[in-house]
Amino acid sequence: MTVTQDLSILSLITEASVLVQLVMALLASLSLMSWYWIFRKSFQIRSARGKTGEFERDFWSGGDLNALFQSASASRHRTGGMERIFEAGYREYTKLRAKSHDHDAIIEGSRRAMRATYQREVDDLEAHLAFLASVGSVSPYIGLLGTVWGIMNAFRGLSNVSSATLAHVAPGIAEALVATAIGLFAAIPAVVAYNRFAHDIDRIGIRFESFMEEFSNILQRQLR
Repeated sequence: MTVTQDLSILSLITEASVLVQLVMALLASLSLMSWYWIFRKSFQIRSARGKTGEFERDFWSGGDLNALFQSASASRHRTGGMERIFEAGYREYTKLRAKSHDHDAIIEGSRRAMRATYQREVDDLEAHLAFLASVGSVSPYIGLLGTVWGIMNAFRGLSNVSSATLAHVAPGIAEALVATAIGLFAAIPAVVAYNRFAHDIDRIGIRFESFMEEFSNILQRQLR
């Protein structure tokens, strides 16, 4: 077997010690799972942003609030987060307006309903972001464990030879560095995706909050 074959990536993985192989398998699993959630969250956030923009155009086009409410109620499972916030606020507004003449209580009740729906929508968008953050922070250390173990094995193997050369330790060190490389391969995309998604969700959340304030002002004007 040639040196090139001995030091190929596949050979280093297959000939690694059991612990290092377990570390590599764990890191590969974490990487696959993180990529799965990266794609899922990417589609979810893109969809939320698109539906939010679409509802904002419909809302500020001057349409009737009752018609918007009926549309949102009829297609609840296909609506976006901002539309569900509007639906919750307007439903509570109409319910309280029929029972009470206290304008402050009506607006406050509507705001509470919108705030509760807002929190559910943001929680849904933020779901599994903690997993990406954990993969990004923990994977390099898991890879480092495999690296340390591989280097220890490489130097322990020197005790069985009379003269130590680079050829004796190179496979073990290379095997150890593969674990580090896989750890970084798992961590870097997860960290980049987490930061990007957190920023996008913050922007969507700001749009939700701005809408709630503006919609509350509209409802307040209707009570006068």
